[in-house]
Amino acid sequence: MRFLFVMDPAENMLPDKDTSFAFMRAALARGHDCLHAQPANIMNYGADVRAIARPIRVQDTPPHVSLGEALEIELAALDGVFIRKDPPFDPAYAHLTQQLDLVKDRTLVINDPRGLRDANEKLFAFHFADLMPRSLVASDPERILAFVQSVGDRAVLKPLDGAGGTGVVTLSTGDRNARALIDLLTREGRELALVQEFLPNVVEGDKRILVLDGKPLGAILRVPRADDFRANIHVGGNAKPTTLTPAELALVESVGERLRTHGLWFVGLDLIGERLIEVNVTSPTGIQQLSRFLGRPVEAEVIEWVEARVSGRPLP
Repeated sequence: MRFLFVMDPAENMLPDKDTSFAFMRAALARGHDCLHAQPANIMNYGADVRAIARPIRVQDTPPHVSLGEALEIELAALDGVFIRKDPPFDPAYAHLTQQLDLVKDRTLVINDPRGLRDANEKLFAFHFADLMPRSLVASDPERILAFVQSVGDRAVLKPLDGAGGTGVVTLSTGDRNARALIDLLTREGRELALVQEFLPNVVEGDKRILVLDGKPLGAILRVPRADDFRANIHVGGNAKPTTLTPAELALVESVGERLRTHGLWFVGLDLIGERLIEVNVTSPTGIQQLSRFLGRPVEAEVIEWVEARVSGRPLP
């Protein structure tokens, strides 16, 4: 099979951490061909979607990434397209999904382009509001401050389109910086932001549950640094092995059917204290850490699922 990975520059991948690297490594090991293209290299002549792509090979020893000569390919002739572009979900990202809409009926696209547009990683969680901590989306500073006070005078403020912990801050009405932080993240009341009650369990870490076709592959626990409350690995969080509680398994089951409905095949759910915080759909990470903790290449299970989906075999 031939797979195209649409993502950021391949040279930026971290061979021991990057999920896209693991997917490519697993696909190559199973005899498939992999190609790489950046979003700007996707074009369409009418409904014919094409890409200027380069064959790519990855390996655990240097050189970790090898790219071949660029060639023009027709996406409808491929077996699968992995959208692995990192957030933010900006206009260029939206345009990419609209181009890939033209090919998804003939080529498996992971995740579904329409699903990516529908599922803002902060707002999509509100479909399961009963599973979340108390949360507010608003732009009005006075309303945000009133909410902070109502949840014990400590909350977390997040930009709606941020990723990797960027721009995430804690709020308290007694903090002289509180209004300035709200003004910064809402652009002085012109843009929406997410406010959630602060969950003390975050000091123990948050769980990233990787979900394939609505079912859990496993989870890692991301523990924040001693000088930060954010657990994201991108900002220094440390990954540790963990298991899922019965409540967390029930949560995944509750969320899984809607994920499938939207074509969100590979997803990362973030939980703190068995409460749903975010639904990561654009470029979920963590599979390399999960594989090391479980002692098996979990990424191979994803590629096996893709093979079955493309060929029409029973899904694993």
